[in-house]
Amino acid sequence: MTKTTHFGFNSVPETDKARKVAGVFDSVAGRYNLMNDLMSAGMHRLWKRFAIQTSGVKAGDRVLDIAGGTADLSTLFADHVGESGEIWLTDINNSMLSIGRDRILDSGLSASVAQCDAEKLPFPDNYFNCVSVAFGLRNMTHKDVALAEMLRVLCPGGRLIVLEFSKIWKPLQPAYDKYSFDILPAIGKFIANDESSYRYLAESIRVHPDQEELKDLMQQAGFERVEYFNLTAGVVALHRGNKF
Repeated sequence: MTKTTHFGFNSVPETDKARKVAGVFDSVAGRYNLMNDLMSAGMHRLWKRFAIQTSGVKAGDRVLDIAGGTADLSTLFADHVGESGEIWLTDINNSMLSIGRDRILDSGLSASVAQCDAEKLPFPDNYFNCVSVAFGLRNMTHKDVALAEMLRVLCPGGRLIVLEFSKIWKPLQPAYDKYSFDILPAIGKFIANDESSYRYLAESIRVHPDQEELKDLMQQAGFERVEYFNLTAGVVALHRGNKF
């Protein structure tokens, strides 16, 4: 029997999800940064800066930025690891990764770039001091496999940072639903000429594990002292787990 998984509110064969997600990001890559600013009213920049601060990354550290796309986190990490550190920007999607690579080159930053699947990371065991994934985990077919890979490549004492949309404070849910399913797709249609990809975005958030569920997933993968911080009333949550 064919195994299925979520693609937004739809159920699709597991073997089809990666292709469908790739189609979404191929479509939105060119307007991705602009849409992030519009969708979040610029708040995504504050969320990412908080993620960097919470990571505890310091000079000389090795950092793996998974699903890093347009390199927002990688460029911020660069200020913290310095010339003695090491940053790897990775993404499974070439359209997104190309934008991030060009941004790194234009900024004169030192970072390596690799296109790879988070479920099959091409890095040695116990190598990175910090692994980050921002707004990418919910698009992965096997989240448990990806989390296990992140644990594998972390060195003892290292930490995982997961920044992801989550479950909003309940009194705000009706207004958030109105924005997500009516206003957001309309913005996507007007700015990016792509209504369906931003409808998928709203749907993918609703089927992604909430704060406690993701905490449990991380613990099941082997992370310890897992905690999370709700940002903007739970629109986004930052999870942090450690490897000992």
